[in-house]
Amino acid sequence: MRVDRTATRRPATDAEAKALASSLRLRILRMCLDEPMTNAQLAQRLGRPPASVLHHVRTLAATGFLEALPAQDGPRGSRPVPYRATRKSWRLSETRSARPMIEAFVESAAGVGDDELVLSRLGLRLSDEGCAELRQRLQEVVEEFAARPPDPGGRPWSLFVALHPDPDRD
Repeated sequence: MRVDRTATRRPATDAEAKALASSLRLRILRMCLDEPMTNAQLAQRLGRPPASVLHHVRTLAATGFLEALPAQDGPRGSRPVPYRATRKSWRLSETRSARPMIEAFVESAAGVGDDELVLSRLGLRLSDEGCAELRQRLQEVVEEFAARPPDPGGRPWSLFVALHPDPDRD
């Protein structure tokens, strides 16, 4: 079940918010975005025990964030199930807490070389209207790129954008 990226955003239900309240689950969703992965593959890549990862995978599947694909033939008669992200999380307007998203970014960015991590930090002083305009324009750019179909020969990239009041300035 692929989710329409042009659909209207809505608030997360309690179950959806709880499912997305884990940086590990957010990383699992990102890992299964373009290429379905089995629980064993996820556990190996994350360096976590398969049973622990399976709990998170089942939570994401039960809330519609992951979809199970047909089982594959595995070694010694096993039947591993690949999972693919449905992109449902993109259609949520809020998930209660941004902390897991920040933690997922930090965990993922730790595995990227400094030469490939592009960061900007900017202090601004804006009116409420100016801030609303900036938010809208950022959202439009992100939505535009999110609506593009994946490039089969392209390299996977992640984008993390945060806009917040600056507690270090008054």
